[in-house]
Amino acid sequence: METKSPIRCIVKLGGAAITCKNEFEKINEANLVTVSSQLREAMMFGSSSGSVLEMDWSKRPGVSETPKKVDDFKEQQQGLDYNSFVVIHGAGSFGHFQASKSGVHKGGLNQPLVKAGFVATRISVTSLNLEIVRALAREGIPSVAMSPFSCGWSTRDRNIASADVSTVVEALDSGFVPVLHGDAVLDESLGCTILSGDVIISHLAAHLKPQFVVFLTDVFGVYDRPPTEPNAVLLREIAVREDGKWSVVNPTFQDSDTKVETSVASHDTTGGMETKISEAATIAKLGIDVYIVKAATEHSLTALSGKLRDKIPEDWLGTVIRYVP
Repeated sequence: METKSPIRCIVKLGGAAITCKNEFEKINEANLVTVSSQLREAMMFGSSSGSVLEMDWSKRPGVSETPKKVDDFKEQQQGLDYNSFVVIHGAGSFGHFQASKSGVHKGGLNQPLVKAGFVATRISVTSLNLEIVRALAREGIPSVAMSPFSCGWSTRDRNIASADVSTVVEALDSGFVPVLHGDAVLDESLGCTILSGDVIISHLAAHLKPQFVVFLTDVFGVYDRPPTEPNAVLLREIAVREDGKWSVVNPTFQDSDTKVETSVASHDTTGGMETKISEAATIAKLGIDVYIVKAATEHSLTALSGKLRDKIPEDWLGTVIRYVP
């Protein structure tokens, strides 16, 4: 099923960028506000100036009365004009703890602990999803929550078996911004597992064919080793070949077979940076540029705005992954 108009961008909000990953179920409020503002600026056609018309009309401490927000829309003469974006977010400090403690990602739904963990994981990730949708709505972005489990997505041996994108397409065609997330789903072989947000992006990219994909992370991009280690080098450009294999183009290493070392947190059940690079390479092979960049920075705004498609500025910090025939 295809959309009526071309999709501009699929954005992944990394869990480590929008939550405090070492603090249980704590959102990084400052980053989320900045990311939401940048998304609004990137989505809007033409100027991003003017007042923001909030779409979160539920009660929040210290916020003006809801009727005032409704009145703002009554005075609005024209409909909102947005580029077509899809947002997917990771779980960060939400969901991973519940999933790893109960073993949901390994399957075994007949075990009481796993079944309880499945429920607990979904409660956690959907609560984060709601807060992200609300943050986007406060920026005037017409965002709607979509959980893969509720949309009927399922896996077989952890690989996507069923993923009907029609609901996403209908939402886009109706002028909404779908907001999906990594989720606990049913698995035909294992009973259940965790479907990573990065895998969801890869699947949606293949069906929706966006102009580009942006991964917003808590670091400036992909490094040749964990960025916390001394002398870690930011890989500015990675080329993906026809066979799916990839190599570093910029910077140039003396050893052309330089390996990229990745590390995964003990509680991360979705593969961390290694999964991200693998899925990014799969997307790039489709002819879709992928940008991995630090969230809530001037560099992330540049990527979200699509300015990297023409030329990559010398002072831009991030990683570009693209297909090279």
